[in-house]
Amino acid sequence: MHQTDLPGSDHRTAEAEMERVLGTTPFHMALDSSGAGIAHWKHDPLHDVVEPMTHHVIMAYNGTVQRMERRTGRSRVTGTFRPGVVIIIPEGSSSRWDIPKPVDVVQLYLPHASLRRVADEVNGAAPKEILERTAHPDPVTSRLLLSAATILESNDALDMLFRQQLTELLATRLLVAHASSTVVVEPVRGGLAPKALLRAIERLRSDSDTDVSLAALASEAGLSRFHFCRAFKDSTGLSPHAWLRHYRLEQAMSMLRNTDASVVSVAAELGYASQTAFAAAFKKLTGETPSDWRRRVR
Repeated sequence: MHQTDLPGSDHRTAEAEMERVLGTTPFHMALDSSGAGIAHWKHDPLHDVVEPMTHHVIMAYNGTVQRMERRTGRSRVTGTFRPGVVIIIPEGSSSRWDIPKPVDVVQLYLPHASLRRVADEVNGAAPKEILERTAHPDPVTSRLLLSAATILESNDALDMLFRQQLTELLATRLLVAHASSTVVVEPVRGGLAPKALLRAIERLRSDSDTDVSLAALASEAGLSRFHFCRAFKDSTGLSPHAWLRHYRLEQAMSMLRNTDASVVSVAAELGYASQTAFAAAFKKLTGETPSDWRRRVR
Protein backbone atom coordinates (compact mmCIF):
# COMPACT_ATOMS: atom_id res chain seq x y z
CA MET A 1 0.00 0.00 0.00
CA HIS A 2 1.53 3.30 -1.06
CA GLN A 3 1.30 6.60 0.78
CA THR A 4 -1.18 8.04 -1.70
CA ASP A 5 -3.59 5.17 -1.09
CA LEU A 6 -4.56 6.56 2.29
CA PRO A 7 -5.78 9.94 3.53
CA GLY A 8 -3.27 11.72 5.74
CA SER A 9 -5.62 11.53 8.75
CA ASP A 10 -5.15 7.75 8.80
CA HIS A 11 -1.40 8.05 9.36
CA ARG A 12 0.24 8.04 12.77
CA THR A 13 3.71 9.33 13.39
CA ALA A 14 6.25 6.53 13.49
CA GLU A 15 7.03 6.98 17.18
CA ALA A 16 3.33 6.87 18.11
CA GLU A 17 2.59 3.80 16.01
CA MET A 18 5.66 1.94 17.24
CA GLU A 19 4.77 2.64 20.86
CA ARG A 20 1.23 1.39 20.21
CA VAL A 21 2.14 -1.81 18.40
CA LEU A 22 5.17 -2.70 20.54
CA GLY A 23 3.36 -2.02 23.79
CA THR A 24 6.32 -0.36 25.45
CA THR A 25 8.44 2.79 25.44
CA PRO A 26 11.81 3.06 23.68
CA PHE A 27 15.05 2.39 25.48
CA HIS A 28 16.18 5.69 23.95
CA MET A 29 14.59 8.10 21.47
CA ALA A 30 15.59 11.49 20.06
CA LEU A 31 13.48 13.50 17.64
CA ASP A 32 14.44 16.59 15.63
CA SER A 33 12.29 19.57 14.67
CA SER A 34 12.25 18.26 11.08
CA GLY A 35 10.30 15.22 12.25
CA ALA A 36 13.25 12.86 11.77
CA GLY A 37 14.21 10.71 14.73
CA ILE A 38 16.20 7.78 16.02
CA ALA A 39 14.84 5.27 18.50
CA HIS A 40 16.35 2.23 20.20
CA TRP A 41 13.73 -0.38 21.12
CA LYS A 42 13.92 -3.58 23.14
CA HIS A 43 10.57 -5.28 22.91
CA ASP A 44 8.78 -8.60 23.34
CA PRO A 45 7.72 -10.96 20.53
CA LEU A 46 5.36 -9.27 18.10
CA HIS A 47 2.23 -10.65 16.42
CA ASP A 48 0.33 -7.63 15.15
CA VAL A 49 -0.29 -5.24 12.25
CA VAL A 50 1.85 -2.12 11.90
CA GLU A 51 -0.54 0.53 10.61
CA PRO A 52 0.40 3.26 8.07
CA MET A 53 2.86 5.87 9.35
CA THR A 54 3.88 9.37 8.32
CA HIS A 55 7.55 8.35 8.04
CA HIS A 56 9.75 5.93 6.18
CA VAL A 57 11.06 3.62 8.91
CA ILE A 58 14.47 1.99 8.53
CA MET A 59 15.53 -0.58 11.14
CA ALA A 60 18.78 -2.34 11.99
CA TYR A 61 18.61 -5.51 14.04
CA ASN A 62 20.90 -6.11 17.01
CA GLY A 63 19.52 -9.21 18.66
CA THR A 64 19.79 -12.98 18.52
CA VAL A 65 19.29 -14.62 15.13
CA GLN A 66 15.66 -15.55 14.52
CA ARG A 67 13.20 -16.22 11.72
CA MET A 68 10.24 -13.89 11.21
CA GLU A 69 7.33 -13.36 8.84
CA ARG A 70 5.88 -10.22 7.29
CA ARG A 71 2.60 -10.11 5.38
CA THR A 72 1.46 -7.21 3.21
CA GLY A 73 -1.87 -7.82 1.47
CA ARG A 74 -1.47 -11.18 -0.27
CA SER A 75 2.31 -11.02 -0.14
CA ARG A 76 4.02 -13.16 2.49
CA VAL A 77 7.76 -12.84 3.14
CA THR A 78 9.90 -14.72 5.62
CA GLY A 79 13.35 -13.61 6.62
CA THR A 80 16.07 -14.05 9.20
CA PHE A 81 16.76 -11.24 11.64
CA ARG A 82 20.49 -10.95 12.30
CA PRO A 83 23.12 -8.21 12.49
CA GLY A 84 23.87 -6.80 9.04
CA VAL A 85 20.30 -6.81 7.71
CA VAL A 86 17.79 -3.98 7.47
CA ILE A 87 14.03 -3.69 7.54
CA ILE A 88 12.31 -0.87 5.66
CA ILE A 89 8.68 0.15 6.05
CA PRO A 90 7.88 2.80 3.42
CA GLU A 91 5.74 5.75 4.44
CA GLY A 92 2.04 4.88 4.28
CA SER A 93 2.45 1.11 4.03
CA SER A 94 0.93 -1.45 6.38
CA SER A 95 1.91 -5.03 7.17
CA ARG A 96 1.46 -7.78 9.74
CA TRP A 97 4.52 -8.97 11.63
CA ASP A 98 5.09 -12.28 13.37
CA ILE A 99 8.33 -12.26 15.35
CA PRO A 100 8.60 -15.12 17.87
CA LYS A 101 11.44 -13.86 20.11
CA PRO A 102 12.35 -10.59 21.87
CA VAL A 103 13.84 -7.92 19.64
CA ASP A 104 16.65 -5.35 20.01
CA VAL A 105 16.42 -2.86 17.14
CA VAL A 106 17.47 0.69 16.25
CA GLN A 107 15.09 2.64 14.02
CA LEU A 108 15.38 5.77 11.89
CA TYR A 109 12.19 7.77 11.26
CA LEU A 110 12.55 9.72 8.01
CA PRO A 111 9.83 12.12 6.82
CA HIS A 112 9.26 12.04 3.07
CA ALA A 113 9.96 15.79 2.95
CA SER A 114 13.47 15.13 4.25
CA LEU A 115 14.01 12.41 1.66
CA ARG A 116 12.79 14.77 -1.07
CA ARG A 117 15.22 17.48 0.07
CA VAL A 118 18.18 15.08 0.12
CA ALA A 119 17.27 13.76 -3.32
CA ASP A 120 17.21 17.31 -4.65
CA GLU A 121 20.59 18.09 -3.05
CA VAL A 122 22.18 14.89 -4.36
CA ASN A 123 21.29 15.22 -8.03
CA GLY A 124 18.14 17.27 -8.41
CA ALA A 125 16.02 14.20 -9.09
CA ALA A 126 12.59 13.59 -7.62
CA PRO A 127 12.74 10.91 -4.90
CA LYS A 128 11.87 7.46 -6.17
CA GLU A 129 9.48 5.03 -4.54
CA ILE A 130 11.15 3.41 -1.54
CA LEU A 131 11.12 -0.38 -1.57
CA GLU A 132 9.79 -2.51 1.25
CA ARG A 133 12.60 -4.61 2.71
CA THR A 134 12.42 -7.57 5.09
CA ALA A 135 15.68 -8.73 6.70
CA HIS A 136 17.50 -7.48 3.61
CA PRO A 137 21.33 -7.72 3.66
CA ASP A 138 22.82 -4.22 3.89
CA PRO A 139 25.76 -4.11 6.34
CA VAL A 140 26.54 -0.47 5.48
CA THR A 141 23.11 0.83 6.52
CA SER A 142 22.97 -1.55 9.48
CA ARG A 143 26.34 -0.42 10.81
CA LEU A 144 25.48 3.27 10.42
CA LEU A 145 22.16 2.92 12.21
CA LEU A 146 23.42 0.70 15.03
CA SER A 147 26.15 3.26 15.72
CA ALA A 148 23.40 5.55 17.04
CA ALA A 149 22.97 3.24 20.02
CA THR A 150 26.63 3.64 21.06
CA ILE A 151 27.67 7.16 19.99
CA LEU A 152 24.89 9.25 21.54
CA GLU A 153 26.39 10.85 24.66
CA SER A 154 23.60 12.80 26.43
CA ASN A 155 25.09 16.05 25.14
CA ASP A 156 22.51 18.10 23.26
CA ALA A 157 24.84 19.75 20.73
CA LEU A 158 26.88 16.64 19.97
CA ASP A 159 23.89 14.32 19.80
CA MET A 160 21.89 16.70 17.62
CA LEU A 161 24.73 17.07 15.13
CA PHE A 162 25.34 13.32 15.07
CA ARG A 163 21.65 12.57 14.43
CA GLN A 164 21.46 15.15 11.67
CA GLN A 165 24.57 13.80 9.94
CA LEU A 166 23.33 10.25 10.30
CA THR A 167 19.94 11.18 8.85
CA GLU A 168 21.64 12.75 5.81
CA LEU A 169 23.81 9.67 5.28
CA LEU A 170 20.97 7.20 5.68
CA ALA A 171 18.60 9.19 3.47
CA THR A 172 21.28 9.16 0.76
CA ARG A 173 21.82 5.45 1.28
CA LEU A 174 18.07 4.84 1.03
CA LEU A 175 17.96 6.60 -2.35
CA VAL A 176 21.00 4.73 -3.66
CA ALA A 177 20.27 1.21 -2.42
CA HIS A 178 16.56 0.95 -1.64
CA ALA A 179 14.68 2.97 -4.29
CA SER A 180 12.66 1.63 -7.21
CA SER A 181 15.17 3.09 -9.67
CA THR A 182 18.86 3.83 -9.29
CA VAL A 183 19.96 7.21 -7.94
CA VAL A 184 23.52 8.17 -8.80
CA VAL A 185 25.41 10.24 -6.23
CA GLU A 186 28.16 12.24 -7.84
CA PRO A 187 31.35 12.47 -5.75
CA VAL A 188 32.03 15.84 -4.16
CA ARG A 189 35.47 17.22 -4.90
CA GLY A 190 37.29 19.91 -2.96
CA GLY A 191 36.88 21.27 0.52
CA LEU A 192 35.45 24.49 1.89
CA ALA A 193 36.86 27.84 0.94
CA PRO A 194 39.19 29.13 3.73
CA LYS A 195 36.74 31.81 4.90
CA ALA A 196 33.83 29.35 4.86
CA LEU A 197 35.85 26.84 6.88
CA LEU A 198 36.76 29.51 9.42
CA ARG A 199 33.11 30.53 9.83
CA ALA A 200 32.08 26.88 10.23
CA ILE A 201 34.69 26.35 12.94
CA GLU A 202 33.60 29.52 14.72
CA ARG A 203 30.06 28.19 14.75
CA LEU A 204 31.16 24.80 16.07
CA ARG A 205 32.98 26.59 18.90
CA SER A 206 29.81 28.49 19.80
CA ASP A 207 28.00 27.83 23.07
CA SER A 208 24.65 27.90 21.24
CA ASP A 209 23.18 24.58 20.15
CA THR A 210 21.27 26.39 17.39
CA ASP A 211 24.55 27.60 15.88
CA VAL A 212 25.90 24.07 15.50
CA SER A 213 22.91 22.56 13.76
CA LEU A 214 23.77 21.08 10.39
CA ALA A 215 21.29 23.42 8.69
CA ALA A 216 22.96 26.50 10.22
CA LEU A 217 26.46 25.33 9.34
CA ALA A 218 25.53 24.54 5.75
CA SER A 219 23.58 27.78 5.29
CA GLU A 220 26.52 29.85 6.56
CA ALA A 221 28.75 28.15 3.98
CA GLY A 222 26.19 28.62 1.20
CA LEU A 223 25.95 24.88 0.59
CA SER A 224 23.37 22.14 0.94
CA ARG A 225 23.73 19.93 4.00
CA PHE A 226 24.73 17.04 1.75
CA HIS A 227 27.61 18.97 0.15
CA PHE A 228 28.65 20.77 3.34
CA CYS A 229 29.31 17.53 5.24
CA ARG A 230 31.51 16.19 2.47
CA ALA A 231 33.38 19.47 1.91
CA PHE A 232 34.01 19.93 5.64
CA LYS A 233 35.45 16.43 5.94
CA ASP A 234 37.59 17.00 2.86
CA SER A 235 39.01 20.15 4.51
CA THR A 236 39.55 18.81 8.03
CA GLY A 237 39.65 15.03 7.75
CA LEU A 238 36.74 14.85 10.19
CA SER A 239 32.97 15.07 9.96
CA PRO A 240 31.42 18.11 11.71
CA HIS A 241 30.29 15.85 14.57
CA ALA A 242 33.73 14.26 14.99
CA TRP A 243 35.38 17.70 14.91
CA LEU A 244 33.05 19.02 17.61
CA ARG A 245 33.55 15.89 19.68
CA HIS A 246 37.34 16.35 19.63
CA TYR A 247 36.99 20.06 20.40
CA ARG A 248 34.81 19.34 23.43
CA LEU A 249 37.37 16.76 24.59
CA GLU A 250 40.15 19.35 24.33
CA GLN A 251 38.03 21.77 26.36
CA ALA A 252 37.46 19.11 29.00
CA MET A 253 41.16 18.28 29.22
CA SER A 254 42.09 21.96 29.56
CA MET A 255 39.60 22.48 32.39
CA LEU A 256 40.67 19.31 34.19
CA ARG A 257 44.36 20.14 33.86
CA ASN A 258 44.35 23.88 34.50
CA THR A 259 41.49 24.51 36.93
CA ASP A 260 40.15 23.06 40.16
CA ALA A 261 36.62 22.80 38.76
CA SER A 262 34.85 19.64 39.84
CA VAL A 263 34.08 16.96 37.29
CA VAL A 264 30.40 17.78 37.78
CA SER A 265 31.08 21.43 36.89
CA VAL A 266 33.13 20.47 33.82
CA ALA A 267 30.33 18.19 32.63
CA ALA A 268 27.73 20.95 33.05
CA GLU A 269 29.95 23.55 31.36
CA LEU A 270 30.35 21.34 28.30
CA GLY A 271 26.65 20.57 28.01
CA TYR A 272 26.46 16.99 29.30
CA ALA A 273 23.25 15.90 30.98
CA SER A 274 25.10 14.35 33.91
CA GLN A 275 28.53 13.61 35.33
CA THR A 276 27.98 9.95 34.45
CA ALA A 277 27.32 10.77 30.78
CA PHE A 278 30.40 13.00 30.62
CA ALA A 279 32.61 10.38 32.30
CA ALA A 280 31.43 7.69 29.88
CA ALA A 281 32.10 9.90 26.84
CA PHE A 282 35.52 10.95 28.17
CA LYS A 283 36.56 7.36 28.89
CA LYS A 284 35.39 6.22 25.45
CA LEU A 285 37.85 8.64 23.83
CA THR A 286 40.78 8.47 26.29
CA GLY A 287 40.51 5.11 28.03
CA GLU A 288 40.44 6.86 31.43
CA THR A 289 37.83 8.46 33.64
CA PRO A 290 38.10 12.26 34.01
CA SER A 291 39.25 11.90 37.62
CA ASP A 292 41.94 9.34 36.78
CA TRP A 293 43.15 11.43 33.84
CA ARG A 294 43.37 14.55 36.02
CA ARG A 295 45.40 12.75 38.70
CA ARG A 296 47.82 11.46 36.09
CA VAL A 297 48.52 14.76 34.31
CA ARG A 298 48.65 17.15 37.27
